[in-house]
Amino acid sequence: MTEIETIIAQDLLTIGAVTLRPNEPFTWASGIHSPIYTDNRLTISYPAVRTRIADGLAALIKTQFPEVAVIGGVATAGIPHAALVADRLNLPMVYVRSKPKDHGQGRQIEGRLPAGAKMVLIDDLLSTGGSVLKAAAAAKREGADVIGVAAIFSYQLEASTTNFAAAKIPFAPLTNYSALIETAKHLDQINDQELALLQAFRADPTHWQA
Repeated sequence: MTEIETIIAQDLLTIGAVTLRPNEPFTWASGIHSPIYTDNRLTISYPAVRTRIADGLAALIKTQFPEVAVIGGVATAGIPHAALVADRLNLPMVYVRSKPKDHGQGRQIEGRLPAGAKMVLIDDLLSTGGSVLKAAAAAKREGADVIGVAAIFSYQLEASTTNFAAAKIPFAPLTNYSALIETAKHLDQINDQELALLQAFRADPTHWQA
């Protein structure tokens, strides 16, 4: 684990943005039983946490995607973080709706997006990558060159790796599932048995059972 992965993982656990419940799993909308529930929207209510996230994302983008010219926020949870990062990098910002508006000018992208602009999209969470890749497709239809995706947290699901590879868009999270459960163990929030259950979910989420 890197230092930033550990710091952000600890932040998410401390404020309750991530709940680990390996013995009483949650049920996702897909029907999958999961030992983890994530609500990174909570991060905006904690100034110190959102500052570390914004600083981390800005540094990550400068390192991984140095040619970036526009920051894009994925509605809705990615918008506040995109605004903070765009401010730090002194770059223009837009945000991408999940679908075009059904009134007015019918825009899906709000803000000024120059044709050919090299864009990095920011979201709060990566599971399969479906929502952010739909946003990337919308930005491409508007003429943007989406060079990457940055996020606070990734579940590290195989489907996300496959989907991003198919879209030919690289992605980079600040922290991830493996770092999170190791940090939780270090903080004594879970025991060895629970860690093993959480690791088993990471290996095969579709067929995992508590």
